Order: sequence, then structure tokens, then C-alpha cells
Amino acid sequence: MSSTTTEKKIALVTGGSRGLGRNTALSFAQKGVDVILTYNSNKTEADSAVAAIQALGGKAVALQLSAGEIATFDTFVDAVKSALQQNWNRTTFDYLINNAGNGYHATFAETTEAAFDNLVNIHFKGVYFLTQKLLPVLADGGRIVNLSSGLARFATPGFSAYASMKGAIEVLTRYMAKELGARGIAVNTVAPGPIETDFGGGVVRDNEAMNKAIASTTALGRVGLPDDVGPMIASLVSEDNRWVNAQRIEVSGGINL
Repeated sequence: MSSTTTEKKIALVTGGSRGLGRNTALSFAQKGVDVILTYNSNKTEADSAVAAIQALGGKAVALQLSAGEIATFDTFVDAVKSALQQNWNRTTFDYLINNAGNGYHATFAETTEAAFDNLVNIHFKGVYFLTQKLLPVLADGGRIVNLSSGLARFATPGFSAYASMKGAIEVLTRYMAKELGARGIAVNTVAPGPIETDFGGGVVRDNEAMNKAIASTTALGRVGLPDDVGPMIASLVSEDNRWVNAQRIEVSGGINL
């Protein structure tokens, strides 16, 4: 079922309770888009994000999702359907932002199989099958944004496993765009550079030496902020960018050029 022009748009942002995901959810709200956001374990953070969206005049719902636990996805999709019906009297949403993730830092030689499998489940397999299961609930003419990383373009020691998952996501994005085009669904990758959030323990934000080192390799001379990326994602899915499809867009201020 396609959404009509009179309906308010709805975005589903995974990992939307904190960090870049929260900024993206709020950026949608500022553009008049309602939000379903997911959280892993911290309901208090999620409720805070919902309240912030409501303060902007939007409508929002927070749903629990363990992004790497594929067996739980059917139950999650049912919760999305219920939320849509109860809060918007709709059977579909418009924008899917696959943002949820975790960090991992270890050299190639020291990366464990358990950590590797965890990254696969959260960053690749989870995105693959969650999107698949949400397809019947995503409106024709909708938009999908998959989050990658600058680390898929340039190599920084310690991120071989994490970056490999993001490389897989970038290939998957092109296949999604090809196969979902018949429904008018555009699919793009957004690849942020280093951002000052609590991601990875807040190392980019809190480690002054690392912050300065990153700034020195960035054309615009500083480290990224959530406000540099969230609004870009909200803009990317708008009608202004309707002809952008199957692209990898790096949002990094020009790092490692």
C-alpha cells in the first residue's frame, strides 16, 4: 500500500535513542516527519528521545529491538504494524534508516571469532533480514538509508572486522536499489566519518589527542558532530533527492583525501 500525499511521512530509525540515531530522529521531526525509533536496552534514553520529538510537535514511538538477534525480528515487525495502526491508522511507513550498531577495535591478528560473529549479526545479517522482513510494511515509493563508515574507504588499523561489515553493506545497498526499484524505493548508503558521540566508548569525543589527529586529516579542519550528519540523512530521503539512488555518500568533512 502506498502512502498518499496527504499523509504525514513516518521514518523508522534503528538505534534512534542515542548518538547519531537520536540526532537523525530529531532531524526528521524538525522536517515534520514522525518517527518510530528503536532502542536496545535503555528505555529511559528512548523515552527521552520520544519526548524531545514530541516537544518539536511530532509524534514518536519507541520499540525495543536487538539488532543482531534475527529470531526476534518477526515479533518486532508485528510491533511496528501495531504501532502504525494505533498511532497513525496506517499499515505502512515511508523511510527506513538502518543505523543501529556497535563498535569494535582490535587488530586483524587479535580479532576473535565471537566478536566477528557479533559484528556480522548486528551490522550485516541483521540489516539484511530486518529490511527483508519490513518490506511488506515499507510503502511503495519509500526510501532506505543504510549506514556505513568512512572506514570502508580508508584503512585504519584496528577496524578490519567492523569496516568489512560496512563494505558488505555498501554492496548490499546497490543490490537493494536494483531489486526494489520496481516499487519506486530508492536505497542509498551514508558513510559518516569520525563523529563526537558516545560510540566506541566516546573515544573520538573524549580523547583530545585523537580528536586533534582526526581534525588534522580533515579538509574542514575539525571532527564531525551529530548535527553534521542527522540533518543530511533527513534531507536525503526528501523529494528534493528523489533521483539519488544506489549511491555511497560520505559525510566526513573531507577526511583522508
